[in-house]
Amino acid sequence: MREKVTELLNRALDNNKSLFLIDFTITEGNQIHIIIDGDHGVTVNDCIAVSREIEHNIDREEIDFSLEVASAGVSESLINTRQYIKNLGRSLAVKTKTGESIEGNLVKADSKEIVLQWKAREPKPIGKGKVTVQKELVLDYKDIVEAKVMVTFN
Repeated sequence: MREKVTELLNRALDNNKSLFLIDFTITEGNQIHIIIDGDHGVTVNDCIAVSREIEHNIDREEIDFSLEVASAGVSESLINTRQYIKNLGRSLAVKTKTGESIEGNLVKADSKEIVLQWKAREPKPIGKGKVTVQKELVLDYKDIVEAKVMVTFN
């Protein structure tokens, strides 16, 4: 069953190159759960198209199954390089392997690393008071434990 669903899922994603897979599981009771994302977001019609590609090509007389196709939620962690690239210019909350928590603007993302920028208040080098400085951090994906897009409401 897994091979057939994988083949159909890949075919559905090939039909819309802007979509990509985030998660895919099949439970013992043949409950199929698929989470997708897209370079330009995911519409209901995108989920329907993926669902139909799978559902219409598996005979329910042979295999009893349930199918759920959903988009990656806004509160979910980023796990795919394409998700980082899609979110360039947005604010991220990142936890690193060293235990550091950083909130910054995602200014660069490629196949190996991301670059975050943020402003911080630091003591003046000479005299009293503080000055605002621009900070930047380059992080390899392997050093990121969790990264989430920070949603702001204006």
